[in-house]
Amino acid sequence: MIPYGRQSISAEDIQAVVETLKSDFLTQGPAVPAFEQALASYCKVPYAVAVNSATSALHIACLALDVKAGDRVWTSPISFVASANCALYCGATVDFVDVEPETGLMSVKALAAKLQQAAATHTLPKVLIPVHLAGHSCAMQQIATLCQPYGIRIIEDASHSVGGSYQQQKIGSCQFSDVTVFSFHPVKIITTAEGGAALTKDLTLAARMQLLRSHGITRNPDDMAEVSHGPWYYQQVDLGLNYRMTDLQAALGLSQLKKLDAFVAKRIEAVERYRNLLQDLPLDLPDDSPTGQSAWHLYIIQLHDENSRLAIFEALRSAGIGVNVHYIPIHTQPYYQKLGFNWGDFPQAEVFYSRIISLPLYADLTAEQQQQVALALNLAIKDACKE
Repeated sequence: MIPYGRQSISAEDIQAVVETLKSDFLTQGPAVPAFEQALASYCKVPYAVAVNSATSALHIACLALDVKAGDRVWTSPISFVASANCALYCGATVDFVDVEPETGLMSVKALAAKLQQAAATHTLPKVLIPVHLAGHSCAMQQIATLCQPYGIRIIEDASHSVGGSYQQQKIGSCQFSDVTVFSFHPVKIITTAEGGAALTKDLTLAARMQLLRSHGITRNPDDMAEVSHGPWYYQQVDLGLNYRMTDLQAALGLSQLKKLDAFVAKRIEAVERYRNLLQDLPLDLPDDSPTGQSAWHLYIIQLHDENSRLAIFEALRSAGIGVNVHYIPIHTQPYYQKLGFNWGDFPQAEVFYSRIISLPLYADLTAEQQQQVALALNLAIKDACKE
């Protein structure tokens, strides 16, 4: 089976983890701050807060922005459920902004209309979470311009996009947002096995997120409510969580980060091969972003005939091609339907979902494997057309 995504682990990565295993620190040691510093430096942003998943990063980002019961958070319906769940964890109400059917990215036009209506009904969100689907940045400058008059804070869910760029700056620079979140799950661009990070230019937000990831506990006397009892003393000054990244994960992340640009370059080469291999098939291929460089986490094709998707998907899986679908619109999930959402609420997201299949894409994907994918897809489409 050729998977839709997988990690690329080298001997150097393994050695980095082994060296940490042999050290005095497996968690809460020097590797985590070293990884944070390297990641922040790469993205040219002052602060990076490493955690155990991107979901955790989204959660503490919402908490740091004081999202609470009675607040509203808007995000994209085309994403993994964590992009919306993070607001529910804080007791807030979630709503969605429809997407562009060509890209699956948050629609600026839909956002503008929804903001105008919300302003009139006094139902504006406190936080907006645009999702950089498949590694492609949303139109962040336009989104930020729309949100600024209302004081809406922005969290970029860039779980797919480490290594990408927008307007000649690395995604993660927080040029048009308060916080940017990355994922380091094994199928992402680089991996820490599991892991994530929240990046920000704001010292106050960084300090709050650092506190929240570790039980709300501080050992800094300057942050304590009373005089320290001695070197052993700590205080819980907030209700935090255990979202810490381990040194083992950070050591792997540090090693992987050195290869990030090479990984993205390999993905770009694979995308070019797909364009040559698939250009004559009856489907729409994803385009490059006109405002930056995608990290190309996913390669999402759109079939012209949505009724053929199931047959094509099953034929590809039977041929050993590990295709997938990214994503089932969040508002159609049973849990969200219990909250009042229904099919039909975000029609462009549903159109996008009905036509998409994610083909294999990862740094170590070979030209021969891509030829195998293309051949299987060609046969699957022909067979579906006969039915």
